[in-house]
Amino acid sequence: MTAFGWCMQIEHAEELQRYGYDYIECSIAPLLSQDDEAFKKALPLYINSPLPVKAWNVLFPGDIKVVGPEANETIITNYLARAVDTMSQAGSSIFVFGSGRSRSIPEGWEHARAEEQLLRLLRIIAEQVKGTNLTLAIEPLNTKESNVITSVAEGVYYAKQINDPAIRVLADFYHMDEESEPLETIVAHKDWLSHIHIADTGRLSPGTGQYPYERFVAQLKAAGYNGMVSAECTVKDRAQELPASLSFMKEQWSK
Repeated sequence: MTAFGWCMQIEHAEELQRYGYDYIECSIAPLLSQDDEAFKKALPLYINSPLPVKAWNVLFPGDIKVVGPEANETIITNYLARAVDTMSQAGSSIFVFGSGRSRSIPEGWEHARAEEQLLRLLRIIAEQVKGTNLTLAIEPLNTKESNVITSVAEGVYYAKQINDPAIRVLADFYHMDEESEPLETIVAHKDWLSHIHIADTGRLSPGTGQYPYERFVAQLKAAGYNGMVSAECTVKDRAQELPASLSFMKEQWSK
Protein backbone atom coordinates (compact mmCIF):
# COMPACT_ATOMS: atom_id res chain seq x y z
CA MET A 1 0.00 0.00 0.00
CA THR A 2 1.34 3.42 -0.96
CA ALA A 3 2.54 5.54 1.98
CA PHE A 4 2.43 9.33 1.78
CA GLY A 5 4.92 11.66 3.42
CA TRP A 6 6.31 15.17 3.17
CA CYS A 7 9.83 16.57 3.02
CA MET A 8 9.99 18.83 6.07
CA GLN A 9 12.00 19.66 9.14
CA ILE A 10 11.55 17.31 12.08
CA GLU A 11 9.74 20.04 14.04
CA HIS A 12 6.73 19.47 11.76
CA ALA A 13 6.43 15.73 12.41
CA GLU A 14 3.59 16.05 14.91
CA GLU A 15 1.72 18.38 12.56
CA LEU A 16 2.02 15.94 9.67
CA GLN A 17 0.88 13.10 11.93
CA ARG A 18 -2.17 15.12 12.93
CA TYR A 19 -3.13 15.53 9.29
CA GLY A 20 -2.80 11.80 8.64
CA TYR A 21 0.53 11.43 6.85
CA ASP A 22 2.38 8.13 7.15
CA TYR A 23 5.94 9.42 7.59
CA ILE A 24 8.20 12.44 7.36
CA GLU A 25 11.23 12.83 5.08
CA CYS A 26 14.04 14.93 6.55
CA SER A 27 17.38 16.27 5.36
CA ILE A 28 20.44 14.49 6.72
CA ALA A 29 23.21 16.97 5.79
CA PRO A 30 21.97 19.85 8.00
CA LEU A 31 21.71 17.47 10.96
CA LEU A 32 25.24 16.13 10.49
CA SER A 33 26.62 19.64 9.96
CA GLN A 34 25.81 20.63 13.54
CA ASP A 35 28.48 20.57 16.24
CA ASP A 36 28.60 17.53 18.51
CA GLU A 37 26.57 19.06 21.32
CA ALA A 38 23.80 20.26 19.00
CA PHE A 39 23.77 16.94 17.16
CA LYS A 40 23.40 14.93 20.37
CA LYS A 41 20.53 17.19 21.42
CA ALA A 42 18.78 16.92 18.05
CA LEU A 43 19.17 13.18 17.36
CA PRO A 44 16.46 12.03 19.83
CA LEU A 45 13.94 14.18 17.97
CA TYR A 46 14.40 11.91 14.96
CA ILE A 47 14.64 8.63 16.85
CA ASN A 48 11.55 9.37 18.97
CA SER A 49 9.59 11.27 16.32
CA PRO A 50 5.79 10.92 16.60
CA LEU A 51 5.85 10.28 12.86
CA PRO A 52 8.55 7.88 11.64
CA VAL A 53 11.46 9.37 9.69
CA LYS A 54 11.28 6.77 6.95
CA ALA A 55 13.25 8.72 4.35
CA TRP A 56 16.05 11.28 4.12
CA ASN A 57 17.26 13.67 1.43
CA VAL A 58 20.14 16.15 0.96
CA LEU A 59 22.70 13.41 1.52
CA PHE A 60 25.78 15.61 1.13
CA PRO A 61 26.32 19.27 2.02
CA GLY A 62 27.54 21.42 -0.84
CA ASP A 63 31.04 21.71 0.60
CA ILE A 64 31.67 17.95 0.43
CA LYS A 65 32.43 17.34 -3.22
CA VAL A 66 32.01 13.80 -4.52
CA VAL A 67 33.04 14.64 -8.08
CA GLY A 68 36.03 16.59 -9.34
CA PRO A 69 39.53 17.33 -8.00
CA GLU A 70 38.26 18.27 -4.52
CA ALA A 71 36.64 14.88 -3.87
CA ASN A 72 38.34 13.26 -0.88
CA GLU A 73 37.46 9.61 -0.37
CA THR A 74 38.45 9.59 3.31
CA ILE A 75 36.20 12.54 4.09
CA ILE A 76 33.37 11.03 2.03
CA THR A 77 33.66 7.60 3.64
CA ASN A 78 33.78 8.96 7.19
CA TYR A 79 30.81 11.23 6.51
CA LEU A 80 28.80 8.36 5.04
CA ALA A 81 29.54 6.11 8.01
CA ARG A 82 28.10 8.74 10.33
CA ALA A 83 25.11 9.29 8.06
CA VAL A 84 24.31 5.58 7.83
CA ASP A 85 24.57 5.17 11.60
CA THR A 86 22.27 8.14 12.18
CA MET A 87 19.66 7.01 9.68
CA SER A 88 19.75 3.46 11.02
CA GLN A 89 19.16 4.71 14.56
CA ALA A 90 16.08 6.52 13.28
CA GLY A 91 14.73 3.29 11.78
CA SER A 92 14.72 4.69 8.25
CA SER A 93 14.56 2.76 5.00
CA ILE A 94 15.31 5.19 2.13
CA PHE A 95 17.91 7.90 1.65
CA VAL A 96 18.13 10.07 -1.43
CA PHE A 97 21.24 11.05 -3.37
CA GLY A 98 20.41 14.32 -5.06
CA SER A 99 23.03 16.77 -3.74
CA GLY A 100 23.41 18.72 -6.98
CA ARG A 101 26.14 21.06 -5.72
CA SER A 102 28.14 18.13 -4.40
CA ARG A 103 27.96 15.90 -7.44
CA SER A 104 28.00 18.35 -10.37
CA ILE A 105 30.99 17.98 -12.67
CA PRO A 106 33.37 20.97 -12.43
CA GLU A 107 34.27 22.77 -15.63
CA GLY A 108 37.25 21.11 -17.29
CA TRP A 109 36.79 17.81 -15.46
CA GLU A 110 36.41 14.86 -17.80
CA HIS A 111 33.01 13.17 -17.76
CA ALA A 112 34.64 9.74 -17.76
CA ARG A 113 36.55 10.59 -14.57
CA ALA A 114 33.36 11.93 -12.99
CA GLU A 115 31.56 8.72 -13.85
CA GLU A 116 34.33 6.69 -12.21
CA GLN A 117 34.03 8.82 -9.08
CA LEU A 118 30.26 8.43 -8.94
CA LEU A 119 30.46 4.68 -9.40
CA ARG A 120 33.13 4.45 -6.71
CA LEU A 121 30.86 6.47 -4.41
CA LEU A 122 27.90 4.16 -5.06
CA ARG A 123 30.03 1.10 -4.34
CA ILE A 124 31.15 2.65 -1.03
CA ILE A 125 27.52 3.33 -0.13
CA ALA A 126 26.46 -0.21 -1.05
CA GLU A 127 29.16 -1.56 1.24
CA GLN A 128 28.34 0.81 4.09
CA VAL A 129 24.63 -0.08 4.19
CA LYS A 130 25.17 -3.85 4.31
CA GLY A 131 23.42 -5.24 7.37
CA THR A 132 21.03 -2.29 7.57
CA ASN A 133 17.53 -1.76 6.17
CA LEU A 134 18.67 1.24 4.14
CA THR A 135 18.35 1.65 0.39
CA LEU A 136 19.88 4.52 -1.57
CA ALA A 137 17.67 6.20 -4.16
CA ILE A 138 19.69 8.03 -6.83
CA GLU A 139 17.75 11.21 -7.62
CA PRO A 140 17.86 12.55 -11.18
CA LEU A 141 17.85 16.36 -11.07
CA ASN A 142 16.97 18.88 -13.73
CA THR A 143 19.83 20.53 -15.61
CA LYS A 144 19.54 23.78 -13.63
CA GLU A 145 20.53 21.86 -10.48
CA SER A 146 23.06 19.34 -11.80
CA ASN A 147 24.95 18.51 -14.98
CA VAL A 148 25.03 14.77 -14.33
CA ILE A 149 22.25 12.21 -13.73
CA THR A 150 19.46 14.36 -15.13
CA SER A 151 17.00 11.63 -16.10
CA VAL A 152 15.57 8.45 -14.62
CA ALA A 153 17.25 6.51 -17.43
CA GLU A 154 20.66 7.96 -16.50
CA GLY A 155 20.08 7.15 -12.84
CA VAL A 156 19.30 3.56 -13.80
CA TYR A 157 22.44 3.47 -15.95
CA TYR A 158 24.52 4.08 -12.81
CA ALA A 159 22.49 1.72 -10.61
CA LYS A 160 22.82 -1.12 -13.12
CA GLN A 161 26.60 -0.88 -13.07
CA ILE A 162 26.60 -1.36 -9.30
CA ASN A 163 23.95 -4.12 -9.50
CA ASP A 164 23.29 -4.16 -5.77
CA PRO A 165 19.76 -4.20 -4.25
CA ALA A 166 20.79 -1.33 -1.97
CA ILE A 167 21.28 1.02 -4.94
CA ARG A 168 18.10 2.08 -6.65
CA VAL A 169 16.59 5.14 -8.34
CA LEU A 170 14.05 7.85 -7.52
CA ALA A 171 11.56 9.38 -9.94
CA ASP A 172 10.74 13.01 -9.13
CA PHE A 173 7.65 14.40 -10.86
CA TYR A 174 9.02 17.97 -10.72
CA HIS A 175 12.41 17.17 -12.25
CA MET A 176 10.80 14.94 -14.87
CA ASP A 177 8.47 17.77 -15.85
CA GLU A 178 11.31 20.30 -15.97
CA GLU A 179 13.25 18.05 -18.35
CA SER A 180 10.17 16.98 -20.36
CA GLU A 181 11.04 13.39 -19.52
CA PRO A 182 8.36 10.98 -20.80
CA LEU A 183 6.29 9.54 -17.96
CA GLU A 184 6.55 6.18 -19.68
CA THR A 185 10.13 5.97 -18.40
CA ILE A 186 8.62 4.93 -15.06
CA VAL A 187 7.32 1.66 -16.50
CA ALA A 188 10.42 1.19 -18.63
CA HIS A 189 12.60 1.26 -15.50
CA LYS A 190 10.11 -0.14 -12.99
CA ASP A 191 12.50 -2.71 -11.53
CA TRP A 192 14.88 0.03 -10.38
CA LEU A 193 12.51 2.47 -8.66
CA SER A 194 12.57 2.66 -4.86
CA HIS A 195 11.16 6.10 -4.08
CA ILE A 196 9.01 8.90 -5.52
CA HIS A 197 9.00 12.68 -5.06
CA ILE A 198 6.08 14.82 -6.18
CA ALA A 199 5.10 18.47 -6.46
CA ASP A 200 2.91 20.52 -8.78
CA THR A 201 3.20 23.49 -11.12
CA GLY A 202 5.79 25.96 -9.83
CA ARG A 203 7.11 23.29 -7.45
CA LEU A 204 4.16 23.95 -5.18
CA SER A 205 1.88 21.58 -3.26
CA PRO A 206 0.29 18.60 -5.04
CA GLY A 207 -3.18 19.44 -6.26
CA THR A 208 -2.56 23.17 -6.70
CA GLY A 209 -1.38 23.13 -10.32
CA GLN A 210 -1.72 21.43 -13.68
CA TYR A 211 0.67 18.48 -13.52
CA PRO A 212 -0.86 15.42 -15.26
CA TYR A 213 -1.35 13.40 -12.09
CA GLU A 214 -3.72 10.87 -13.62
CA ARG A 215 -1.09 9.90 -16.19
CA PHE A 216 1.71 9.91 -13.59
CA VAL A 217 -0.18 7.69 -11.15
CA ALA A 218 -1.26 5.39 -13.98
CA GLN A 219 2.39 4.85 -14.86
CA LEU A 220 3.26 4.06 -11.23
CA LYS A 221 0.42 1.57 -11.04
CA ALA A 222 1.45 -0.02 -14.33
CA ALA A 223 4.97 -0.30 -12.90
CA GLY A 224 3.61 -2.03 -9.81
CA TYR A 225 5.05 0.68 -7.55
CA ASN A 226 3.51 0.68 -4.08
CA GLY A 227 6.24 2.26 -1.98
CA MET A 228 6.62 5.69 -0.41
CA VAL A 229 5.61 8.94 -2.10
CA SER A 230 6.99 12.20 -0.64
CA ALA A 231 5.83 15.70 -1.48
CA GLU A 232 8.87 17.93 -1.93
CA CYS A 233 7.85 21.49 -2.61
CA THR A 234 7.24 24.98 -1.30
CA VAL A 235 4.28 25.32 1.06
CA LYS A 236 2.66 28.73 1.46
CA ASP A 237 -0.09 27.81 3.95
CA ARG A 238 0.55 24.57 5.84
CA ALA A 239 -2.81 24.50 7.62
CA GLN A 240 -4.63 24.62 4.29
CA GLU A 241 -2.26 22.83 1.92
CA LEU A 242 -1.09 19.86 3.98
CA PRO A 243 -4.52 18.30 4.53
CA ALA A 244 -5.75 19.33 1.08
CA SER A 245 -2.73 17.78 -0.64
CA LEU A 246 -3.10 14.53 1.29
CA SER A 247 -6.74 14.31 0.25
CA PHE A 248 -5.70 15.01 -3.34
CA MET A 249 -2.99 12.32 -3.26
CA LYS A 250 -5.27 9.71 -1.78
CA GLU A 251 -7.92 10.51 -4.35
CA GLN A 252 -5.47 10.25 -7.25
CA TRP A 253 -4.01 6.97 -6.02
CA SER A 254 -7.44 5.44 -5.37
CA LYS A 255 -8.69 5.84 -8.94
